Amino acid sequence: MANVIYQAQAPLEFIPPAFNPLFLQVVHLLLPSWINWQTGITQIEADNVKVLVDLYQQFQEDKIRFMLAFRHPKTDDPFCLAYLLSQLVPKVARSQDITLQLPIHAHFIYDRGIPLWAGDYVGWIASHLGGTPIQRGKADWTGLRSARDLFANGKFPMAAAPEGSTNGLSENISPLEPGIAQLGFWCAEDLHKAERDQQVLIVPVGIKYSYVDAPWDAIANLLSELEVASGLPVNPPQNASVESLYPRLLTLAEHLLLLMEEFYTRFYHQKLPDAKIVNGQIPDRNEALAFRLQALLNAALLISEQYFNLQSKGSLSDRCRRVEQAGWNYIFREEFKDVKGVSAVEKALGDRVAEEANARMWHMRLVESFVAVSGSYIRENPTVERFAETTLILWQMIAKIKGNKTVQRPQLGKQKVKITVGEPISISERYPAYKENRLGARQAVADVTNDLQYALEDVLKVGG
Repeated sequence: MANVIYQAQAPLEFIPPAFNPLFLQVVHLLLPSWINWQTGITQIEADNVKVLVDLYQQFQEDKIRFMLAFRHPKTDDPFCLAYLLSQLVPKVARSQDITLQLPIHAHFIYDRGIPLWAGDYVGWIASHLGGTPIQRGKADWTGLRSARDLFANGKFPMAAAPEGSTNGLSENISPLEPGIAQLGFWCAEDLHKAERDQQVLIVPVGIKYSYVDAPWDAIANLLSELEVASGLPVNPPQNASVESLYPRLLTLAEHLLLLMEEFYTRFYHQKLPDAKIVNGQIPDRNEALAFRLQALLNAALLISEQYFNLQSKGSLSDRCRRVEQAGWNYIFREEFKDVKGVSAVEKALGDRVAEEANARMWHMRLVESFVAVSGSYIRENPTVERFAETTLILWQMIAKIKGNKTVQRPQLGKQKVKITVGEPISISERYPAYKENRLGARQAVADVTNDLQYALEDVLKVGG
């Protein structure tokens, strides 16, 4: 990771899918032990698995092509999906006397940036499991062509997260990106051109985490750590509950927000709403907090956008993706393909640009953590899960401010996972409207994206 931050690099190379069935067999064999060892998950259950059994049977009979469009609240999600496919689908198939060809697996799309922070070995693993990478902030035609080919011609169905990234919230879905719907129509188009009659489907899959035992004491301890790190007085021990901890969480959030407002106002000359005026005009603490947070996130992104000469348009997520790609363009550069042809001075200047680009991207990374935070997530439904998720987002913010890249996210307690398979959305039925003209294509992609958003929200309700 240090080289990525401080040194100019050759352009990011595409990591081609290189599926290895023996490697997948090893992964499936070790997966349950890996989940127990590396995560706090003790139980994974699934509803409507029979839907997937039927889909895989039709897929193996060359009747359909389909993509699993899954919720992506946490980095543990791929483990859960792998467990669903390798363990639960075959189990239900056997109970239904349905014979499926093993292994049950899916090609998948992953963010090309993951190996940068998780390690190059992750790219190797993803490749040998049949995954294909994509750079999110630009028209990555190489990545899109690979995903398109796998969807139409791959040995397995596809899997992808339509939210594009994790948001840390099990019950709050970020706005979906249109890429999943577009890939679906491209697949239908490719099949049509090849005179193949398979139907194309997108299958919504909900993933929801809950605690086996409510970890209020662990949350209280983490809150105490965050209060100390933020300069707040230590609270005396008390009965840990949502009633006793929520005022502390609000106070911590307000204090952190004030520190960051002063930081951006004093050192980056950003104009932000006066906290006293906002709090006076908006008496509800949650609403005032949400208003100030949105202003702060906008200001933080402006710091990055102004440096990279980007326009501030679109959602916070869209703006984050553009900043990320602009930063990568400054770090991973064509002229550094052949380092021998670069002078010492040019290399040093390139490293200086890379270091500065990374520093400007830091503001964007801070915003990424909060794109789905509404200010009312806990109050709407004050469960221990929502409280824990919000506290962990604040922990993540403080870790980024402190520069802690290798510190593992705290495990507050043992968790169970509920996966819910929704009803497939037919792309083939909508393909005639898509191919009519450019306007029809745009509308078809937008309609499928909206329908998928509603479908994911529905499966989360069922999963609750």
